[in-house]
Amino acid sequence: MAEPDALDLPAPATRQPAPECALASSPPQPLRVVLLVNPEAGMRPAAMARIEAALREGGATVETVLTAQRGDGIRIARQAAESGADVLLACGGDGTLNEAVNGLAGTETALAVLPAGTVNVWAREIGIPLDPVRAVELLWRGERRRVDLGRANGRYFLLMASIGFDAAAAGQVTRLEKRRWGALAYLWRGLALALRWPRQRMWLLLDGRPVRRRGLLLVIGNTRLYGGVVNITHEAIADDGLLDVCLFDAGGLAEKLAHTLRVVARRHTRAPTVEYYRARHITVVTRPRAPVQVDGDVIGQTPVTFEAVPLAIQVIVPPGAGNGLFSRPPVV
Repeated sequence: MAEPDALDLPAPATRQPAPECALASSPPQPLRVVLLVNPEAGMRPAAMARIEAALREGGATVETVLTAQRGDGIRIARQAAESGADVLLACGGDGTLNEAVNGLAGTETALAVLPAGTVNVWAREIGIPLDPVRAVELLWRGERRRVDLGRANGRYFLLMASIGFDAAAAGQVTRLEKRRWGALAYLWRGLALALRWPRQRMWLLLDGRPVRRRGLLLVIGNTRLYGGVVNITHEAIADDGLLDVCLFDAGGLAEKLAHTLRVVARRHTRAPTVEYYRARHITVVTRPRAPVQVDGDVIGQTPVTFEAVPLAIQVIVPPGAGNGLFSRPPVV
C-alpha cells in the first residue's frame, strides 16, 4: 500500500435522518425489570436492598442477576430481552453498560442505568443521578428514546471508540488503579503514553471515500463526552444514523500538549492538524497495527470496520436530557 500523503479532503457527510422505524409504545404497568448487577462495581448490599425496595414500591416486578465473569452481562441482557422484560436496569460502570448494550441491540427491552463504575460516562453525559433511588425513579418519570449504536468488527458500542494511545492506556489500567484513583488512572496512563506515542500511517475509507494520513489518535463518537471530562466528537447526535470521526495528528511534544489544551477549551477542531468527519461506514487500517477500544474496553487491533446502526436500542434518560444530543422526540 502506498505511503500516505496529503490528499483533498472528502466533503463532510451531510446529516440525513436515520431510517424511520416503528417506535415501541410505553410498556404496560407494572414494569418487569431485570436488575443486572456487576458486584465488582462495589454496590453494597444495603444499597442493593434499597434499590430493590424502590423498584417494588414503584410497582415493578424485579429479578436481580449478578455477573460473575466477563461476557455475563451480554448473556443476561439477551435473556432478559428474550423473556420479554420491559427494562434491563444495569448497575455498574461503562463496561457493564457496554455488555448490556450488546445483549439488547435490536430488541424492545429498554436500557436504564444505575451508575456504579469508575467514570460512568453515559450517566454524566445525560445527567443520571448518582443516588441509586433517584436513578430508579427515572423508570417512571424519565423519557424513553431510540438511539443509534456504533459497531466495531461486530462489537456494539453506545458511546465511542478510538484507535491510538488512549486505547493502549485503557488496556494497561489495572483494577486496583481504577479503585484507588478512579478516572485519574486513565488520565495518567493516557498522558504518559501520548508523550511517546509515534505518529502512525492511517488509511481510512469514509463511506467509500479514501483518506490517507499520518495520525496520533482517531476517535469515533456516537455520543459526545470522552472520558467523562471533555467533548471530542462535540457535534455528535445520538439518533442521526451517523458516527462522528475526529483525527488528531501531532509532529512533536509541543503540538501534543497544544492538542490537550485545545480539547479542554473545545477549540480542537480549529487546529490544522485536526480533521472532523461524519460517516455511516468507516474502515481503518494502520501501520503499525494499533489497539482499538470501544466504551473503554480493548477489543483488538486494526484493521477495523466501524458502522452506525440506526435506532438500534431504546434507553431511559432524564426528561430534557442530552443538551442537543438527541434530534428525535421521545418514544410515546
